[in-house]
Amino acid sequence: MDFKLKDGDDIKEVLKVAYDVELDVSGSWGYNKNSPTIIGKNTQTPKAQLEYMLASMRVNLEMNITQPKESRFGGINVNELKREVIGKIDKVTYVVSAIKESDYTFFIQEYKENHEKTSFDMEEHFRRRKEATIKKEIIYFFKLS
Repeated sequence: MDFKLKDGDDIKEVLKVAYDVELDVSGSWGYNKNSPTIIGKNTQTPKAQLEYMLASMRVNLEMNITQPKESRFGGINVNELKREVIGKIDKVTYVVSAIKESDYTFFIQEYKENHEKTSFDMEEHFRRRKEATIKKEIIYFFKLS
């Protein structure tokens, strides 16, 4: 499963349209060290927090927003695994977990309708949910301007 956004998109504009947020960023989607996402100097948000936010936005664009309905993922979580500094570049590895959106919707609905019933097997529910979850590592390259 390899989801990637197109290089050449105006990252600042895409984030504005998709999330209604204006960030001091430029460059590309950070798939490699030669095309990092460039974080502007006037950013007030702490660097690691902004990097996490950008990684979450990129993953949601890749796995949900830009996908046809039947290919979308939900319950998307992004967690930092490790970080490496290469000159002025931050190479950050994240672990992404997600469930096909249709499965995620089913599990949420099943839980809402049954969680108070004594006949509901909560362990079985969460076991199936865990089995439906995919995990993958992604790398995101950032550069401070």
